Amino acid sequence: MELPWAESYWLARFAFQRGLALIYLLGFLVAATQFRPLAGEDGLLPIENYRERWDFRERPSLFHLVPDDRAVAVTAWTGVGLSALAVLAVPYWLPDALAVPASMALWALLWLLYLSFVNAGQTFYGYGWESMLLETGFLAVFLGAGDAGPPFVVILLLKWVLFRNMFGAGLIKLRGDDCWRELTCMDYHYETQPIPNPLSWHAHHLPDRFHRVETLGNHVVELAVPFLYFAPQPWAAAAGLATVGFQLWLMLTGNFSWLNALTLVLAIPTFGDGVVQSVLPATTPAVAPTPTYLQALALLVAAVVVYKSVEPTRNMLSTSQVMNTSFDPLHLVNSYGAFGRVTRERYEVVIQGTRDDPEDDPEWETYTFPGKPTDPGRRPPQLAPYHLRLDWQLWFAAMSSTPHRHPWFSRLLEKLLEGDEAVRSLLKDDPFPEEPPTHVRAVRYRYRYTTPEERRETGRWWHRERSGPYVRPVSLEELRSGSTARRRRF
Repeated sequence: MELPWAESYWLARFAFQRGLALIYLLGFLVAATQFRPLAGEDGLLPIENYRERWDFRERPSLFHLVPDDRAVAVTAWTGVGLSALAVLAVPYWLPDALAVPASMALWALLWLLYLSFVNAGQTFYGYGWESMLLETGFLAVFLGAGDAGPPFVVILLLKWVLFRNMFGAGLIKLRGDDCWRELTCMDYHYETQPIPNPLSWHAHHLPDRFHRVETLGNHVVELAVPFLYFAPQPWAAAAGLATVGFQLWLMLTGNFSWLNALTLVLAIPTFGDGVVQSVLPATTPAVAPTPTYLQALALLVAAVVVYKSVEPTRNMLSTSQVMNTSFDPLHLVNSYGAFGRVTRERYEVVIQGTRDDPEDDPEWETYTFPGKPTDPGRRPPQLAPYHLRLDWQLWFAAMSSTPHRHPWFSRLLEKLLEGDEAVRSLLKDDPFPEEPPTHVRAVRYRYRYTTPEERRETGRWWHRERSGPYVRPVSLEELRSGSTARRRRF
């Protein structure tokens, strides 16, 4: 059997870089369209909050130095342009002597620009896939390009990211919720996940036996398969194939931003060129040796990663494991894990407005969001790998009966009362397109999927029942004054 370091990974590198570039492109597009209303100068969590809370060394970002919306726009669209160059594999067009330096410069710029958004984005960028994109993007700097082969040590480091992502997720499930051990979590997951997609309703109604088998399969793929990433071929490729299949199922049945797409891309380095060429008509150029300076840099990076892996590994193996945590301001080595606990009931916050006096029992008009199941008759949409950051935070906000733990929520209501164009761009439908309302309120509902019988009779995907108030009717003046009336709940 061929030794792993004797295997060529030129095709794996080429495919991996294209996949990672697409995710970067998507991330920068999201930043260009959403960062300003969420965390810009006048955002729901203004960028000045970030600058006051953290110094540059704690969370380095270009926006700590230039905290304005113009800098945000320039950085985001520059990232889009650089990502497009990476998608097109522009460094591979250059002479061999320039391909590697050009590739390193391109990937380093992408990492640096995206780091600025993650570190300044506050709550709206507090997701595990942000750190995973940065960690993966940093390693991509040292993969090289052109005819030169990639350093094998960087291939190993990418597998190490994939291992921590999958194995960490498996461990936190076993520790976090009895339903994972009882094989019943999937009875709830499809209904209560952050943003269901068109197939989620159908997956929820699959037989109980199927849910038991898929939960058991989840444990196998996350707890056993990852150890094979480091095995010789074809075992590593078999593990990669299992991971790809698992991620595709998750993408088919839910909207998890680019978490699954990035994990799938990380699985590409498990496929050596020999394995790929045995099943596909793929060819490689005459692969040249890795430049000595790139090999030296790769070894230095490996030493840094080993050193910085101590705390994430200790956390991963701890009984008090914490998921999705970064251990350094550059997000070089992080901990991962998702859905350690699965909610049993789904709650949604429905925001409504009126131009009439709330005391006169007026008609309330409802705001809708692209990914939220506000209208029970609306089929859940397909959005991933696009990331709706506000919709995700609304899912977290609905878990509690008041918005006290979510300071951006009252700011959202204020922006709706002002008719703020930037925040309105985050909506699916604004019931007040001409003139904003005089009052808004928020109502909490319990949602569940309709049964197949209910679906046939009503055409609805959801059934909902009012759970109670979330924010009482409130005016712009009350929100701005921060009065006692603002803090009361009807």
